[in-house]
Amino acid sequence: MSDVVIFAPSPVLEITVEEHQHDGDVHVHAGGQGVWQARMLLSLGRDVELCCALSGETGRVLGHLLQEESIRIRAVHRVARGGVYVHDRRDGDRKPIIESGGDALTRHEQDELYGLTLRTGLDAKLVILSGPHGAGVVPADFYRRLAADLRTGGVRVVVDLAGERLDAALAGGVTVAKVSDEELHTDGRIGTKSSIDQIVSAMRALHDAGAEVVVVTRAAESGLLLQDGAVYEVVAPKMEVVDSAGAGDSFVGAFCSVLADGGSVSDAALLGAAAGAQNVTRHGLGTGEAATIERLRELVVIRPLPGGGAPDAPAPPAREVTPNDLAHLVEAATHEDEATP
Repeated sequence: MSDVVIFAPSPVLEITVEEHQHDGDVHVHAGGQGVWQARMLLSLGRDVELCCALSGETGRVLGHLLQEESIRIRAVHRVARGGVYVHDRRDGDRKPIIESGGDALTRHEQDELYGLTLRTGLDAKLVILSGPHGAGVVPADFYRRLAADLRTGGVRVVVDLAGERLDAALAGGVTVAKVSDEELHTDGRIGTKSSIDQIVSAMRALHDAGAEVVVVTRAAESGLLLQDGAVYEVVAPKMEVVDSAGAGDSFVGAFCSVLADGGSVSDAALLGAAAGAQNVTRHGLGTGEAATIERLRELVVIRPLPGGGAPDAPAPPAREVTPNDLAHLVEAATHEDEATP
């Protein structure tokens, strides 16, 4: 039995061009939402399986890269265009050169991937349904069916989706729905400059549509957690940002790490916020150091949102963490690891 199974229908081959002295340098990694979540879960000591389709030449390379990272894969192998993302980061910012999610799965390939994911997920403590890199790789209803069948089997389901895929998964019923405020805006669930009240209304609508718990991440702002009818603020320390990409996936990976270990939703949110905070200090997506994340967790605050229906309770203010603070946290975590027999 795996701790966590991740449905990631179309992982991508990431090729990054970096600056290196007078010449460029090229890095090749496995990527995509589910891969980044798996990477964080592994760094926190969880056993992970990734259910996916590996397509064509890029799929063969991805299979080797995932195995090198000790991410166990259950894959449908097929002859088709696979997902690829080539970007230039020589000036510090990501500039996409080529980005493709690959070809859609045929009906028979969908059936094979569905059966593989269902039988693997039914033996797991928790299943994450992550989005495909390409819009049309699998139909949205795939998520409804999968969420419903896993829940029928008594498996907790966490989704990190948006748009019609989120709507479909909610129709099947999910344990936790995580979404960003940007995705809420893109989906038309909130306006461009929405107030907290509008976001909370959207969260309650997502709950009514089929999510037991709803989490909204808001980039540099505090996150929001809806549980048992009450809304809470999740305030992480403010870090010096190197790269904000992948912070939400780090949140989900750490969040699910706690749930799979039998922890509470509030404890999961604490660790998730800490993992997201550390991720922005690094170039690698979904990467992190367990000891440092645990240290940062001590700086995360969960407090009732005024008017959110939660019991009022005083909470300490959010703390801003400087690079020196982070260095001390890393040093303390390193010493703690060295002292452990």
